[in-house]
Amino acid sequence: MKKLFLAIIIVIVGALVLNAIDRIPTDEPTANENEYSGELEREYISPVKILWTQHGELISNIDYLLREGNGQADLTNSHICVVKSTEKEHPAILLDFGKELHGGLQIVTGMPGDHTPVRIRVRFGESASEAMCEIDGKNGATNDHAIRDFETTLPWLGLKEMGNSGFRFVRIDLLDDNRELHLKEIRAISVMRDIPYRGSFKCNDERLNQIWQVGARTVHLNMQDYLWDGIKRDRLVWMGDLHPEITTVSHVFGYNDVVPKSLDLVKDTTPLPNWMNGMYTYSIWWVINQRDWFYYHGDEEYLQSQRDYLVQLLDLLLTKVDDKGFETSGGGFLDWPSNANQPAMRAGTQALMMWAMKSGEELCKYLGEEQMATRCKECYDKMVAAAPAVVEQYFKEAQEPTAPGSKQGAALMALAGIIDAKEANDKVLTVEGARGFSTFYGYYMLQAMAKAGDYEGAMQVIRDFWGAMIDLGATSFWEDFHTDWIPNAAPIDALVPEGKKDIHGDFGAYCYEGFRHSLCHGWASGPTSWLIQNVLGVEVIEPACKVVKITPHLGNLEWAEGSFPTPYGDIKISHKKGADGKIKSDIKAPKGVKVIRGE
Repeated sequence: MKKLFLAIIIVIVGALVLNAIDRIPTDEPTANENEYSGELEREYISPVKILWTQHGELISNIDYLLREGNGQADLTNSHICVVKSTEKEHPAILLDFGKELHGGLQIVTGMPGDHTPVRIRVRFGESASEAMCEIDGKNGATNDHAIRDFETTLPWLGLKEMGNSGFRFVRIDLLDDNRELHLKEIRAISVMRDIPYRGSFKCNDERLNQIWQVGARTVHLNMQDYLWDGIKRDRLVWMGDLHPEITTVSHVFGYNDVVPKSLDLVKDTTPLPNWMNGMYTYSIWWVINQRDWFYYHGDEEYLQSQRDYLVQLLDLLLTKVDDKGFETSGGGFLDWPSNANQPAMRAGTQALMMWAMKSGEELCKYLGEEQMATRCKECYDKMVAAAPAVVEQYFKEAQEPTAPGSKQGAALMALAGIIDAKEANDKVLTVEGARGFSTFYGYYMLQAMAKAGDYEGAMQVIRDFWGAMIDLGATSFWEDFHTDWIPNAAPIDALVPEGKKDIHGDFGAYCYEGFRHSLCHGWASGPTSWLIQNVLGVEVIEPACKVVKITPHLGNLEWAEGSFPTPYGDIKISHKKGADGKIKSDIKAPKGVKVIRGE
């Protein structure tokens, strides 16, 4: 009996010890590749404003549509908006849901005397004017990638859900003659990934705070089944465009499996020696994306799964650099505005290749592919030696500093070390301020300005360029934007008055003319990660954020604070400028992350 009792005591004590061991903090990540990546969730949103009506005298109780709904038809038929048509008059309503959304529309109907289904036309718009336009082949309006203009029927005393696009505004037309439509509710269906914003940024400048939030939400909207460019048009995975989006995801949400899914999608559909998305430079971007993703999250198992493709792709890329260190393609695609500026394209492609060789060397060392790591380093060194000739050719042939592509090319050269960052900043990047660059490559321009030490100048560009989109009604950042568009332009959240320009329909170029222009494009989110990287001063030194360097650059700000997600937890950061101009910092890092304080 005593032996049995003793055995029971030993088992209990052993269990307590094991439980205590389980509770001992370790250096293992608490947020790794198994971290919750968020399910796509639906939220129903009522309109905030009725912007316009057609034949409003035939619409009664329209304000009922602004009430919060429940998605259920009922037999009371109370609080019903009644829309009546005649043989010649067909009423229409334009609704504003207050912010850019991804998803569709839910309509709940009442019970008029006629039980026959009612025909309506639905038009989604990222701007009020897009929701009002026709697809005429001239104004850019389209149903490409997502049907945003269509006809459908509504049931008697029922519910209909429809649509799958990016929008803020919806126009609904009653099409049938001599009909009565009872509308109980019209609600937007917002489909977004349910994930927390682990990264954050806040300072004493509310304009910068708002820009940070809009950039974060722009990428959040595009985190659907894959990481898309846009939620209306360009619902696709583009490898180069992914880079600023991946950077934003890593700084705001931390690990999310939408990124490796997207990287693998393009890889798996691009057998070598083909180029990703049909573009040589986009295969270059895949190498850079893999390197950055590994440094942010340290997923060694995922990196190992990329080994064969990575080594073979690097072997292919090495054939595109000659013995003198010059990239031989003659210039690949950077962004649309750079296309006409061949000197900038050539210089930018040279810089991208150098960036990829550096990234390839680092990844191959971690994978134990020493031979390929050596080949990448030798190629990089040859390209460094060729740098003076590249710079000379660029300044000899490149167009004026604000010509499309000039700032893009100069920014990439500065980041790759081909040109001194201060020289690039003084001669090209700062010329005419927030003018002459794209929303995509604006991020790299900001990074190059930071490398030159021009943090105040970069923050002013953020205010003037990205802030101008917000001034024009943006709640997400656009596929492209130019400050030249601003004079006499009407905002996107109102119908365009006579004598004004339509900021959506009257501008755009290349593949995004007029209403085809996406007003929610993830590549435009650059300031969101830039503010954490440069104002809060976060720099990842070792993979998985095991070593992070923090060097604040407040510029003319009084204080800034925020957080940065790592696989071990979030780093909390606060910087405050004292009366003597010196910055006092309070930094709290999770166990497993070593923080180095920069000067």
